[in-house]
Amino acid sequence: MDDHARKRKTYTPAEALQKIAAFCAYQERSHQEVASKLRSYGLDEDEAGEIMIRLVREKLLDDERFARSFVRGKYRLKKWGRRRIRQELKQRGLSEYCIKAGMSEIDGDEYYHNLRELLEKKNALEKEPNPHKRRQKLTLYATAKGYEGEFIQDALRELLGTER
Repeated sequence: MDDHARKRKTYTPAEALQKIAAFCAYQERSHQEVASKLRSYGLDEDEAGEIMIRLVREKLLDDERFARSFVRGKYRLKKWGRRRIRQELKQRGLSEYCIKAGMSEIDGDEYYHNLRELLEKKNALEKEPNPHKRRQKLTLYATAKGYEGEFIQDALRELLGTER
């Protein structure tokens, strides 16, 4: 059997349901992720749709719950900022309602503390001696992590002093 044939195993709807239920039980998944996985199983749209409805009915698939879990993980563990998290949720096809619900998991004080911690660690590792260039590098780093400009500037003022 060649590689292509091995990768494209098709499943009956019953087999697919069993497999996708385990996929959803393992960790929170978005509708988009599950639909894509079902397509890879070789199911037609109707079969995939039926399975999706069943997963929602059995509470194995819930975009709002996925969004909340995703946000908690990314902002607590990976220390991502709001902008990056929101962008990632949009790319996963979540509704504005689910995105807002997810974003409500962010605690403002903890969020700012995360940013400060990130900048302190990065500052300790940064070899740039020029204060202006160092500040620029730290700003770029925090921006790439998804933090908002005003928070970054406030945190840098606290960390490096008042010079702009």
